[in-house]
Amino acid sequence: MTQHADLNYEYTLRDQGYKHIAGLDEAGRGAWAGPVVAGAVILPLDRFDLARALDGVNDSKQLSAAARERLLPRIMEVATAAGVGFASNAEIDTHGIVPATRLAMRRALDSLAVQPDALLTDSMPIPGVTLPCTPIVKGDQKSLSIAAASIIAKVTRDQFMDELDGLFPLYGFLAHKGYGTRLHRQVLKRYGPCEVHRMSFAPVLEVIASKDRRA
Repeated sequence: MTQHADLNYEYTLRDQGYKHIAGLDEAGRGAWAGPVVAGAVILPLDRFDLARALDGVNDSKQLSAAARERLLPRIMEVATAAGVGFASNAEIDTHGIVPATRLAMRRALDSLAVQPDALLTDSMPIPGVTLPCTPIVKGDQKSLSIAAASIIAKVTRDQFMDELDGLFPLYGFLAHKGYGTRLHRQVLKRYGPCEVHRMSFAPVLEVIASKDRRA
């Protein structure tokens, strides 16, 4: 059964005295190429029709691309503040995917026009951030703020990968967005990695090692 995100976590924090609660989520952690992108959203919890205004907003993975793109403008219109943060493939290779994801989240927080006083994340604590932070397992399926952030992150990253497709047309980024599909594996083996691939990821390392053995 599909679980639908609601505002229970947000209202619990509001009742504890917090006013601006930011939900955070990321897109692209498992991809072989491109950045990891984080979204951050603060919702107006004093709006009586908030849940109805964001009807349909849920974990981005449970929505079609068309549904995500349709919901994004509504989220941006309703939200008190929304932001995104990127960590590049080079930063992922340098720091590792989890630290890079946290870096993207901190950048998303820094981009918010309103300073949050509490955070909700999808399972991930954010070391170095002094705000109260509640990591929620499968948070994008439970918290409407996190679900909204997941849509912002996913749509933003997909659009970025579409742009990369124009720069690197051999790799099929328009189709697979950098994830490990059969097509991506095939073109990676055929052409080798390009400058936006994550050179530290095992499938890319395997291609590099294979080419080195044949050299």
